[in-house]
Amino acid sequence: MGVIETSKKYLADTYGREDVIFYKGKGATLTDIYGEKYIDFGCGIAVNGLGVGFRKWKRAVKRQIGRIAHASNLFYTQPAAELAKLLCRRTGMKKAFFSNSGAEANECAIKTARKYSFDKYGENRAVIVTLENSFHGRTVTALSATGQEAFHQYFMPFTEGFRFVPANDAAAMETALTDDVCAVMLELVQGEGGVIALDKEYVQAVEKLCKKKDILLMIDEVQTGNGRTGTLYAFQQYGISPDVITTAKGLGNGLPIGATLFSAKCEKTLTPGTHGSTFGGNPAACAGAVAVIKSINDKLLKGVEEKALRIRETLLACSKVKSVSGLGLMIGAEVENAAELKKQCLQKGLVVLTAKDRLRLLPPLNIGNDELERGLAILREVLK
Repeated sequence: MGVIETSKKYLADTYGREDVIFYKGKGATLTDIYGEKYIDFGCGIAVNGLGVGFRKWKRAVKRQIGRIAHASNLFYTQPAAELAKLLCRRTGMKKAFFSNSGAEANECAIKTARKYSFDKYGENRAVIVTLENSFHGRTVTALSATGQEAFHQYFMPFTEGFRFVPANDAAAMETALTDDVCAVMLELVQGEGGVIALDKEYVQAVEKLCKKKDILLMIDEVQTGNGRTGTLYAFQQYGISPDVITTAKGLGNGLPIGATLFSAKCEKTLTPGTHGSTFGGNPAACAGAVAVIKSINDKLLKGVEEKALRIRETLLACSKVKSVSGLGLMIGAEVENAAELKKQCLQKGLVVLTAKDRLRLLPPLNIGNDELERGLAILREVLK
């Protein structure tokens, strides 16, 4: 029985998989079990941000696994301490909590917001406002925070206490921020919602409203973070100071890790026993993440902007592309029948993703020019 047949027989039917078996990779090139090569403009959904087998990451992970792969959070480890220090110093935040995924990071943020408000104001101030078309994860509570009705099925009752408003509508946000609200959670670029970046003026207006009412501003950087949008985190392009930041995906470059970062306002909200994660702060994952964060420097980020411009220029010259959206190397191309075009790209050796009516492009931040041009050649062929 082959890999596909075995998978269909024994794996839960929760994914619509393509009939490709990836076996290995290097940089932005993936190789399937038959030796066919693909240019990777998907990065495992923005996870392999520095490409497959990034040398510094691989060295750090192998070294840590050779020492100790896991230690309980009842003790200290050097990789978790170093990663927390790096993240806090480069974001201006004060404390970090480590988990295993973006959904878990957002769950931590939600708990933090509600406890912060409970400690200070008591009960009945627990509503969290998110945006229509947002996506914050697939646990029951993260789905409850997601502003898309398509996700609010089957698993009732969903967690209460979420309110949705349209993006880039400051008046609607102000109306929604009633006395029962404890936090606002935003994706600065809505990934699953169509790769749509929020307006800078809108985000700054939301921050002012939150500060006025002592409402926590929580920024979901699960997909936008770790260099993806041209800065270490997208909020750094918006001129704001969040109270909570969540991230995951590219932080681990292939290993599962999530992080929730807290500002001075709420750094002491979570206390022993109020939250935890068995595998959170895993030494091997943290060691890899340290290598990732140290590698995201000015030179790399400048390259992100240059490559993003090259991709945008190529897309806008293609007759099937109606518009281009996103920020940095998180790019959406509005097309007719995105799902079919994605399949055509895959058949020709290019991995891309979709988000609603758009092709979603998330190549490695450090993709080489040769790999980039090979991928763009396939895009031109499919989109003209």
